Amino acid sequence: MHFRRSSNIIFFIGGLALLLSACHIVRPYQSPGIADKNLYRDVASTDTNTIATLHWKEIFTDTLLQQLITEGIQNNLDLQVAWSRMRQAAANYSQSRQALYPSVGADASAAIAGASNQSGTGRSVVPQQYGAELTATWEADIWGKLRSSRRAGLAALLQATANAQAVQTGLIADIANNYYYLMSLDQKLQITQQTVINWQATVEVMKELKKADVVTSAAVVQSEASRYAAEVTIPDLKQSIRETENTLNLLLGHISGPIARDTIDAQQPIMLLKTGVPAQLLANRPDVQAAEYNLRYYFELTNVARTYFYPALTISASGGYTSYFSLTGPGSWLSSLAGGLAQPIFNQGINKTRLKVAQEQQQQAALNFRTAVLTAGQEVSNALSSYNTAQEKTNARRLQLKNLQLSVEYTQELVRYGFANYTEVLNAQQSLLLAQLNKVNDHLQQLQSIVYLYRALGGGWK
Repeated sequence: MHFRRSSNIIFFIGGLALLLSACHIVRPYQSPGIADKNLYRDVASTDTNTIATLHWKEIFTDTLLQQLITEGIQNNLDLQVAWSRMRQAAANYSQSRQALYPSVGADASAAIAGASNQSGTGRSVVPQQYGAELTATWEADIWGKLRSSRRAGLAALLQATANAQAVQTGLIADIANNYYYLMSLDQKLQITQQTVINWQATVEVMKELKKADVVTSAAVVQSEASRYAAEVTIPDLKQSIRETENTLNLLLGHISGPIARDTIDAQQPIMLLKTGVPAQLLANRPDVQAAEYNLRYYFELTNVARTYFYPALTISASGGYTSYFSLTGPGSWLSSLAGGLAQPIFNQGINKTRLKVAQEQQQQAALNFRTAVLTAGQEVSNALSSYNTAQEKTNARRLQLKNLQLSVEYTQELVRYGFANYTEVLNAQQSLLLAQLNKVNDHLQQLQSIVYLYRALGGGWK
């Protein structure tokens, strides 16, 4: 009779709670999306084709670079840490699913009681008592607190996954950028070494002209000084090459050592740079996805905070067996079923504070998501502008080099016949060296702009 009465009370409380739950305490999440159509500066295309959907091997066709990227994805320590955090989040989410089920516990006990007899000659022994009990407690998720907590756990898992993917896109970009930079240093070293050889020949010419009284001693020493000015940059270039190799090895998870590479002149950049539309960033760019999942996480925690203002329905059940002498002997069974609603009345403002903090955290997450979107748009715009700038310089740089080469040849010939000053030769040679080095920078800028654009659009993790 007692069990039936408890059951009726529980069903009444449960029905009342379910009726109240129709108030929809928790709210459904809606993604903010990306509505900015002009997020990319000076780009108003409606074409949804984007290089972000291409595999990184289609962007970086150099086989040596492909080998480096493959090694980096396999061995990079930061990426391994990121994936470990994702697995940690997956474990937490897997455990959170169990919150919807009852918690069950078991207990077994044994007791021996004794007392002295009245004559004081000994102790009388009370029979042994054995007991075993099984208990279960379950909280009904009438307000959606447990389901919201579970959705928050899923958002945390998705955010950790997106963060790991963002680390991979950054890793691929870093490897490619350092690889191209390393080849540009090789090219600059080669140009400088050849310039030193050429200027040494100029020094010898100046010495011969000095003997013929065509130039003065100043021309000789100035030409030698110019030669040494070029030569002194060689150790710094070699040091930069070594440091860049070390940087690449760190990205690959290797100890420092030489890096196999091609020449920068052999690198042919892709020409069709499709950006798609800004709304695709939410599907393609992992850090934007992570920011959106973070917003979703705090949105669900706000839902959880609301549920603390409403009563919690808890149902407890227990059953046990008590026996003297042994568990298999005669004994008695005991069972109980109880339920109750716990309604907060005054708890020192904890619930209000919890909700206020959750709402502010949600607002912060929304602002961070907006920042991530604007940052992505800025990076895409900068990469496109950098690529176009490098393209615009190509023809002008080619003509500049052609004319500077002729200038060096003409001034050298004029000096031989006394129709030009030696400083004109030196100025022409210095201008030629600077233009040659800038040409390498132009090519590097073009290659790295593609890397930046590919990363900015979210390529590299699929």
